[in-house]
Amino acid sequence: MCGIVAALGVADGPRRVSLALGRLTHRGPDGHAQWNDDTAALGHARLSIIDLSDAGTQPMASADGRYVLTFNGELYNYVELKRELADYPFRSQSDTEVVLAAWSTWGSACLDRFLGMFAFVLWDRVERTAYAVRDRFGVKPLYVANHPDGGIVIASEIKAVHATGIDAAPDAIAWASYLTHGLTDYSGRTFWHGVSAVPAGSLLVWRHGDRPEIRRWYDLAERVGDEYDARDEAIVIAEYRALLENSVALRFRSDVPVGINLSGGIDSSTLLALVHAVQGHDSDVQVFSFGSGDPAYDELPWVTEMLQQTRHELTPCMLSAAQVPDLAASIARFEDEPYGGLPTLAYANLFARARERGVIVLLDGQGMDEQWAGYDYYRRSLTDEPAPVVQGSVDPAVRAEAIAPEFAALAEPLLQNDRFSDRLRNVQLRDTLQTKIPRALRYNDRVSMAASTELREPFLDHRLFELALRQPPSRKIRGDSGKWLLRQLAANLIPDRVRHAPKRALQTPQREWLRGPLREWANDLIETTLSKRPDWFRPEVARAVWRDYQAGRGDNSFWVWQWLSIPWFA
Repeated sequence: MCGIVAALGVADGPRRVSLALGRLTHRGPDGHAQWNDDTAALGHARLSIIDLSDAGTQPMASADGRYVLTFNGELYNYVELKRELADYPFRSQSDTEVVLAAWSTWGSACLDRFLGMFAFVLWDRVERTAYAVRDRFGVKPLYVANHPDGGIVIASEIKAVHATGIDAAPDAIAWASYLTHGLTDYSGRTFWHGVSAVPAGSLLVWRHGDRPEIRRWYDLAERVGDEYDARDEAIVIAEYRALLENSVALRFRSDVPVGINLSGGIDSSTLLALVHAVQGHDSDVQVFSFGSGDPAYDELPWVTEMLQQTRHELTPCMLSAAQVPDLAASIARFEDEPYGGLPTLAYANLFARARERGVIVLLDGQGMDEQWAGYDYYRRSLTDEPAPVVQGSVDPAVRAEAIAPEFAALAEPLLQNDRFSDRLRNVQLRDTLQTKIPRALRYNDRVSMAASTELREPFLDHRLFELALRQPPSRKIRGDSGKWLLRQLAANLIPDRVRHAPKRALQTPQREWLRGPLREWANDLIETTLSKRPDWFRPEVARAVWRDYQAGRGDNSFWVWQWLSIPWFA
């Protein structure tokens, strides 16, 4: 896992890349390197995971010198691809060189062969063309902006883009959409004017003097098709389990220690069982789980039960209210954009603790709910009841009455791209490509990299998503239970008590702490928000809403976190 930068057609590109790399040291503490010619300047901040030798240093050139690559992420099936590319004169044991060999052999068609999470920039020195690629689900970040001195800048994080000499000005439309509709990471728009995210599953092509062209190289809905899988359930379960085991096994490929992050739900329990299926029941990889000391929210008792009769050492990672003010401001500097509140901070604590324990790579269980309709609101998709964009409360997700009408008018609605004939799959697709997964991936990438650790998501494998989305609704939801087929698969993997437990949101006592020990801190930040951005709010209405919340009216703290986090980013 690393940080990458490219300045293409930008005056004084090498110096600007050097400045950008200085902002990405957390992503790559093991070394910085650059390569440049008269048009392209590429930079790389390295976190060594596979091939720890100097042979894995980037930017890396192909054997014939035609291509130069700066790569972030992991190509999990690099071993198998290397066998197919046996005629290529490899000089390292790295997956990065396999990317170069694959592109040299197959061109951009190689992307369909890749199993992994990645974002990279490849410079073709013959064609004088740059290719910037982002993986299928956008697990790894990639941002692009036009530079005022000509050309474009591409980087892993927005702060690195700004470090090249691009002004950091808030994007009013993004902020209005966030404060009015609760939207983040719903499109290529970021919270910073002029900086865009390269869409997941897309390829950006740049030629000197031309505008960048972006085209999609992976389309999940197209790959799934509209027809349901009519095969027997037992066949589907067997195929899905085989894919799960392969996905987990591939993500243990590493030259540094690998651990796992567990909560107490069916997804984490399934992950643990698959680790045993792959490594054997004597597996002793370290396990990390976060908590807050509040029994109403903590999953540690469930995790402890899961680990009975195993050799795994559990490291609890506890978050206290006293940690929040300093940690929240610190994580804001890594996130660059509004993030997910106390759960994100608890996760940040976990990665920092893992790094202290010498664990550099962590696996977790993101992605099962979207594949198998695990959230409560998916059941509404079988009726005419709307599915919420922001989950978690019976209250409105945002307190739009406190937003200035002129500012709220700038907001973009979520334009859901319905691709299937059934409503359930369209909501699943929305959550996968526009709402839940994109924002979770951004939050989690930043907090893992803040600790110079790598997060791998074995359930975010496109083969799993494609198979799951081909299944009819009856294999996902039966009665009041979601993830039905997954529960059948888990019957021989995890205890019945865990398998049949109701869905529990992975939460912290954010609501209670913002009314209690964090009340004065939150109040000060909200007052700073209202004084700094009075044109965004109706200040007296906002204060009245905040007083109501402090008095115990309403159970949703999402909007509180929105408001108090504005001074960090705008």
